[in-house]
Amino acid sequence: MKKFSKSLPLLQQRPPSLPSTIIPNPTLPTAPATFPEPFPTLTLSHSSNHNRLLIFLKTHLKPPFSPQSLLRFLKSKLHHHPNFTHYDFHIFNWASTIDSYRHDHSTFEWMSRTLARTDRFVELDSLLNFMVANPCPCSDGIFCCSRTEPIFHFAINAYCRVGKVKDAVRAFDSMKKLIDGKPSVVICNILINGFVKNGEHGKALEFYHRMVKDRVKPDVFTFNILLSSYCRNSQFGLALELFKEMREKGSSPNVVSFNTLIKGFFRERKFEEGIQMAYEMIELGCEFSNVTCEILVDGLCREDRVMEACELLIDFSRKGVLPNSYDYFGLVEVLCRKGCSERATEVMNELWRRGNCPSLIACTTLIDGLRKATRSDEAFRLMEKMLNEGAVPDRLTFNCLLQDLCNMGRTVEADKLRLLATSKGLDPDCTAYNILVFGYTREKKIKEGEKVVDEMLDRGFIPDIASYNLLMDMLAKASPPLKHHVHIG
Repeated sequence: MKKFSKSLPLLQQRPPSLPSTIIPNPTLPTAPATFPEPFPTLTLSHSSNHNRLLIFLKTHLKPPFSPQSLLRFLKSKLHHHPNFTHYDFHIFNWASTIDSYRHDHSTFEWMSRTLARTDRFVELDSLLNFMVANPCPCSDGIFCCSRTEPIFHFAINAYCRVGKVKDAVRAFDSMKKLIDGKPSVVICNILINGFVKNGEHGKALEFYHRMVKDRVKPDVFTFNILLSSYCRNSQFGLALELFKEMREKGSSPNVVSFNTLIKGFFRERKFEEGIQMAYEMIELGCEFSNVTCEILVDGLCREDRVMEACELLIDFSRKGVLPNSYDYFGLVEVLCRKGCSERATEVMNELWRRGNCPSLIACTTLIDGLRKATRSDEAFRLMEKMLNEGAVPDRLTFNCLLQDLCNMGRTVEADKLRLLATSKGLDPDCTAYNILVFGYTREKKIKEGEKVVDEMLDRGFIPDIASYNLLMDMLAKASPPLKHHVHIG
């Protein structure tokens, strides 16, 4: 075994900016003509850092080493070192200069993923070019390495994520030279989506035609990306033509396809066509998503067609296609704002009866709307139903309803509601108790009022004896003349 040399060849290129050291950023070197096994020379501002790196390498990486041992070193030693982790690509470069060593798909894949995750795209481009010139040993036979496409897949996705679509296409072209057969439709979709996100609709279409020419069969995701791009670029007619082409090519549209077109119809103010497409989904057995319902309901409500939205939701519920997780809070809010709390109650009861439970915020919104419409009886029944279903309201909504009941002379019912809410997990505050005490006082129900005051005392809501006596005096004044009350204290 050869000893490590401390006389190191210099790998020079523009250094990345780091706070404490100047670190070279070399291109991948070719293998040397001789058989040295030196460490890579790094231009450092402090020789002590250089020496520490040499000691670290000598301690943890013994030549000759294999791709597996280099990978273990990079992953478990260098990657977690606070001072040397940024030297990973330099060590990778250095290893490629050693005649007795050859990178395989495991080191290529780890290095490419690491560079992509840390947005080191100059180095990633250098790595991919090196892969093209020096393929994995698995490719020495008839077939290419099975990990080549996944390596490029991750890199292409990283390029598209940051808008470097030209680099992604260049990587795609390099990948095609290495793989057997056609590229995966998944990678083609990533590139098409990259063009769309970058606002390059024309180039997305060009790449689509290119993949078709290369006999890569587009899937439903390909068409969905292009449908969305057509709609964003106000080319809804072409989107409909593509939808027909999609079905002609045997690709079944999914819920995203339909949602895109329904939204497009609504944007074009073709509401009937959009609703008809929703019913076409039902006929084809395509399940609705929450987004489907939101597009339909919100679109109709914006056009002041709220009652039509109500009928549509009820019909979907009757047909059993309304998603159980759909929150129709928006529709309830619009109805209450328009003073149609009675219709909102009918819609909620109908949907709830068929298994489409409302959200907590939908219920509290409706309770507030019913209270404003002086329909406290219905608000009370809704609150009871909520609590029995395990939906616990916020204290403000609860206290407001208690106040309404007490104002109507129904403090006993308000107190029963408080006990029910407590059993379901609501922790009434001091305000709730005060509302009940004042309610019992007005109704001259002294015994019930005293029980509430005593409970307030037990729970620490009465800070001192003076406050306690004040409440009890208030109850005593409401009692019949023969009733005598003794002060405490």
